[in-house]
Amino acid sequence: MIIPFHVRRMLATLRATLTEDMARRRLSPTPARMPALRGVRSATEQSVRAIWHRLKKDGSASDDDEDIIADPQSVAAAAAYSRNIENFIGTVKVPLGVIGPLRINGIHANGEFFVPLATSEAALVASYGRGADVVSSAGGASAAMVSEGVLRTPGFVFRDLMEAGLFIDWVASNDDALRAAAEATTRHGKLVSIEPVIDNDTVFLLCRYTTGDASGQNMVTIATQAACLYIEANTPIKPRHWFLEANFSGDKKASFLGLLTGRGRKVTASVIIPDELIERRLHTSVERILEYAKIANLGALLSGQLGAQAHYANGLAAFYIATGQDAACVAESATGYTRVDRRDGGVFVSVTLPNILVGSVGGGTSLPSQAASLGILGLRGPGKAAALAEVAAVLCLCGEVSIIGAMAAGQFARAHHKLARQR
Repeated sequence: MIIPFHVRRMLATLRATLTEDMARRRLSPTPARMPALRGVRSATEQSVRAIWHRLKKDGSASDDDEDIIADPQSVAAAAAYSRNIENFIGTVKVPLGVIGPLRINGIHANGEFFVPLATSEAALVASYGRGADVVSSAGGASAAMVSEGVLRTPGFVFRDLMEAGLFIDWVASNDDALRAAAEATTRHGKLVSIEPVIDNDTVFLLCRYTTGDASGQNMVTIATQAACLYIEANTPIKPRHWFLEANFSGDKKASFLGLLTGRGRKVTASVIIPDELIERRLHTSVERILEYAKIANLGALLSGQLGAQAHYANGLAAFYIATGQDAACVAESATGYTRVDRRDGGVFVSVTLPNILVGSVGGGTSLPSQAASLGILGLRGPGKAAALAEVAAVLCLCGEVSIIGAMAAGQFARAHHKLARQR
């Protein structure tokens, strides 16, 4: 056996710092030394101060920590924050930048937008800002939300294949009643399809919803629970077990299902960048752009990416945090395809993202900073979610244009050195 160098180096480091007895003691189970924090759901100034008292008493925090995190403005708004978090102790301040104006020629988002981005990664805002400038100079990006449907996938286990098949038949015959049970829990959610998937004695029901202007994660969970309880009470084919979410939907996970059928709002966006603009603003040639796109697609194929793109997650994470979206949904939202093709007099760049999970209401969108960020976009409140999804897709397009240009021009490392390390 040939031990890789990095493994041998790690083992040598461990031997130099720990004896075998010391390692055993460190890795052995240890009884908890301190009582757990009690769950606090309704935040007040008194509850905030009580938790900080505990943290400082146990030596986990200092007065300086409290002054920074539990600043007067955050503590004064404790009640508003408590709708979104438990054990509230204050707020973390993430730097917020803005890019634009970004020209979007979308079905729902149409006009020029200033886009807020929250990140601690230097060079990110500059890169997306450069892409936005190039896209806008090319006349803007076309964009359209082409479908929507948030999934929740309960799973049912039966005695055998026959029972599983009879259950699917019963579901198909009672879909109206299941829809009524689910939609009774929400004013805005609509159960648009129930798609059964059978694996011998196990049945998954892919329950797909439209969710109005909310991202809809909680909405579809509560609605599907109601549908499952109706099944439990009424189906003559009783399952041995059932679970509200059987890990099929792709919730907060990249999956082939999400890539093919979508789990949120599917959006596509594109721009044609003239040759002259590529040379003047991206400082490279059309040929280099096309050659880089070719090798990048090969790299995506050989490495087994779900889709093929450069860095959707960078822009989406910053955009989600700024606008009060569920940041963990970046895991599934940041999948899709970037295409780069030659067109007469220019280069066509497109992005397609099948899992954009955003809302203009609900979740964290009403928090003070996040609501203000949505206000900067002009997309706060009801009727704006589809436009918000188109903005998210065009933002990703800007990021792809910028990073492809940087790679083709050999500027990628230089930009990070200048904007991040040298600061």
